[in-house]
Amino acid sequence: MSGAPPTGAASAIASSTALSPEGEWDPPRLGLAAGELLSPAELRADSRTGALGRASDYLELTKPKVQSLLLLSTIATMYVAGNPSAALVALTCLGGYLSAGGAGAVNHWFDRDIDARMARTATRPIPAGRISPRAALAFGCALACLSLIELSLLVNPLAAGLSFTGFLGYVFVYTVWLKRRTPQNIVIGGAAGAVPPLVGWAAVTGSVGGVAVMLFFIVFFWTPPHFWSLSLLMKREYEKVGVPMLPVVRGELETRRQILLYSVLLYAVTQLPFCAGGFGVIYLVASLVLGLGFIAGAVRLYRLADRRSALRLYLYSLAYLALLFSAMVADRHL
Repeated sequence: MSGAPPTGAASAIASSTALSPEGEWDPPRLGLAAGELLSPAELRADSRTGALGRASDYLELTKPKVQSLLLLSTIATMYVAGNPSAALVALTCLGGYLSAGGAGAVNHWFDRDIDARMARTATRPIPAGRISPRAALAFGCALACLSLIELSLLVNPLAAGLSFTGFLGYVFVYTVWLKRRTPQNIVIGGAAGAVPPLVGWAAVTGSVGGVAVMLFFIVFFWTPPHFWSLSLLMKREYEKVGVPMLPVVRGELETRRQILLYSVLLYAVTQLPFCAGGFGVIYLVASLVLGLGFIAGAVRLYRLADRRSALRLYLYSLAYLALLFSAMVADRHL
């Protein structure tokens, strides 16, 4: 495995998780006006000292909020693929966390210039001066190497290779190549965040089956509407630092259209596993109900064009993926 809001109601989701490459949200400090940056003195005053504080900063580099759905999709896929032992699940999750955490740390390193210019990210460990860029880069690369070794020796080489592919995709394809060049960054780069089901399946079976590929595409098509709903809330910050996210380049109306389009495509893709005989009635009912709820939220956002609807769809998308993968496990084992 490898691979972002404003004021008001958005503060209620400060602890939310996300799967997309930039899904992690670092809420602004209370009282910080939109676009206002902290001074160096304020940043240093905000820094944490001691071994515990330093450990917390390094943990933050791994983007732990993003990791929860990555790990959930991995675990769920493992139980869809078979009946793995608790040890195998733990070892696979450890390798996945190291890989995704390493990618997150390298992302922190590469984006340190724009992070320092956005209020919501100015207090991250690197722009705040608590961790040096060189240390963060070394940390991220070390985690990726540890993941590759751990998964190769304790799980299997295929799972290790797929996980490392996710790391490379997130770092080089999304972060370095696409993010600052095209509004399609999240569509293409989002493939890195869809790797966990492949890793989980490979960990259990030693191969990549058709169902695993369909689960990959479910996450792949889920990523754009999930992240674009969030990017609508953060348009001004992305515009300020010159990151060409879809709302900045194509406008909010086109972004809402694309969200609706991908919500419909996601609904269609989620029906494929049932049609192919991979799942039964429990999954079918869950995918229908959850998918129609997703489309309804996208329609609401398109019609109302307000921040509240964007926030609601973002939050729903998080619950959607967790519930859909949970339904897969229930369908296989109930």
